[in-house]
Amino acid sequence: MDYDNEIPDDSIEIGSDELLSDENLRLPENANILVRTHAVRAWLARRREETAMEIGEAALIVQQEMTQETQETPGTRLRRRERQNREWQMDQRQQVLKEAQQRLNAYEEAQDLLEDCIVHTSGERVLVEYYLAMEDLVQSIIQTDQAEDIPRLQALADVQHRVERVGAPIEDE
Repeated sequence: MDYDNEIPDDSIEIGSDELLSDENLRLPENANILVRTHAVRAWLARRREETAMEIGEAALIVQQEMTQETQETPGTRLRRRERQNREWQMDQRQQVLKEAQQRLNAYEEAQDLLEDCIVHTSGERVLVEYYLAMEDLVQSIIQTDQAEDIPRLQALADVQHRVERVGAPIEDE
């Protein structure tokens, strides 16, 4: 085997999923509906992966903070202000974790809805039906009017924006 002709590690090819999941993707006007649908699928997969990483990082920070608190010497008494500051920081970190989990759930929900639309709709109408189903989902969440749904709504709005971006041919400006 000739190792001199191997491809160097820094010239890794980018797969179609990575290209199709790019935030700035612009598909040609004549792009096939399968390509458009795959672009939404790939973007959702990337968003789920990124959000899962956020959850892991946030959980690690919360765990480290909790470990640090338990390892402090029992004789060490924190001043009230310092203790309140730590509690506030922990609450903030736990809120970041909770919001990331809500976004992940929303992306998974959106993925399930897309797969359902693919199974039950054929041809050019897949993304139209998906967008309408997403709109119904968003409206039902808005009607419950709960503040804790904001991260979920933001994630679903991102999905709708993605469908708008790649779902229809770009008109000349």
